[in-house]
Amino acid sequence: MLRAHRKSGEFREVPLPRSVREAIECFVEKHGTTADGYVLRGTRAKHMSHGTINYIWYRKLPGKDVDIPEGMSVYGYRHFFAANCLAHNIPITDVAEWMGHKSIEVTFRIYRHLMPASIGRAARLLDQELHDLAA
Repeated sequence: MLRAHRKSGEFREVPLPRSVREAIECFVEKHGTTADGYVLRGTRAKHMSHGTINYIWYRKLPGKDVDIPEGMSVYGYRHFFAANCLAHNIPITDVAEWMGHKSIEVTFRIYRHLMPASIGRAARLLDQELHDLAA
């Protein structure tokens, strides 16, 4: 798990693949963190701003030895994570918490189109349970 920053004084824990955790640990071992524990340092702030991260992503990384899928944005990885969790039946309540959404309604509104089969699965499950009760 990783402790992620949301807003000033707000943090949440999110799942982290071992490979990503190891890469972060290697980076921290080499570069350290801010006094507040941020991995990505900003020049004027304690942590690197979203604007700076996007600047690096779009302006500095292209042409370097970094394998970024065509058309992929920093924010796209966030959507990739959420979509894959939901596609693999991770509860939407967990995904909403990891994404930092204040309510599952936000998550549902954004990702509902990725769960079209859930209504059919729920109907089949209910049908099976009713059949078992009648037997």
